[in-house]
Amino acid sequence: MRISVVVTVLNEAESLPRMLDGLVAQTHPPDEVVICDGGSTDGTLPLLEAESRLPLWVIRRPGTNISQGRNAAIEAATGEVIAVADAGVRSSPQWLEKIAAPFADARTQAVAGFFLPDPHTAFETAMGATVLPELQEVNPAHFLPSSRSVAFRKSAWVAVGGYPEWLDYCEDLIFDFRLRERFGPFVFAPEALVYFRPRSDVRAFFVQYYRYARGDGKADLWRRRHAIRYLTYLVAVPLITAAGAVFSPWWWALYLTAIPGMFWVGWRRLARVWGGLGPAQKLQAALWVPVIRVMGDVAKMIGYPVGVWWRWRHRAQVPDWRGQ
Repeated sequence: MRISVVVTVLNEAESLPRMLDGLVAQTHPPDEVVICDGGSTDGTLPLLEAESRLPLWVIRRPGTNISQGRNAAIEAATGEVIAVADAGVRSSPQWLEKIAAPFADARTQAVAGFFLPDPHTAFETAMGATVLPELQEVNPAHFLPSSRSVAFRKSAWVAVGGYPEWLDYCEDLIFDFRLRERFGPFVFAPEALVYFRPRSDVRAFFVQYYRYARGDGKADLWRRRHAIRYLTYLVAVPLITAAGAVFSPWWWALYLTAIPGMFWVGWRRLARVWGGLGPAQKLQAALWVPVIRVMGDVAKMIGYPVGVWWRWRHRAQVPDWRGQ
């Protein structure tokens, strides 16, 4: 069974070496690595051209989005099984072995790997704890993998029409939904681990989550989740504030009941991963958790209507992916 690893890159000179080193160290070496470059202007291409340890070849598609780049690389790949990763990840040595193993069963069409944060600072540690699920929180029957760590048969990719090229973010979710609808739940391979570094500052995090939510709006995803967020911040919070000011400050005690619900999960996860931090850094990370949660919600509330507006303006061109 021939296995192709597919990656898209755009100005990844800083993170690319650890991704390549991780692929070189695999216990099950890839039969080929196909990398699609979207028009890098830094040192990405020289790094790829100098790589001699892997059966690697590069295709260039300047100006393409990530879906277009992935589809181009998968189309060019010769493997029966396609394993997809991101340029910014560091794969565990057994990643490819574990994510490929279920395909020994001819019925397996898609396999979900897992990913963990690889933080370097207190902020990054807090961000990983706030926004990423722990393994014990995952229901394998419903898990939708990130394209940081996923594998599928090339024939399955063809059957669902590939990644949706009209989307620039959340494209992997739409692809996952269509695979699951066509072939059933992903086989879950939690040992197929990759590690990635969370965003390193508030601005980068805000932009990331704005784009995620804009993608939700474009794809018409998670209406209920976004509605609850708007009701919480734009209706419940102002009403409680007004009631406390007009009637009794005791109304403001409702905020105290909301804090555990909003932030407790992040603090609980943080306590399990902050062992490498000093006391001051632990305090800093704990204080970052509520900031990250609220900032992420604000970014989503701004990004989602932008995506909805885009979808409305392009309604004649946007496919009904649920009906495809």
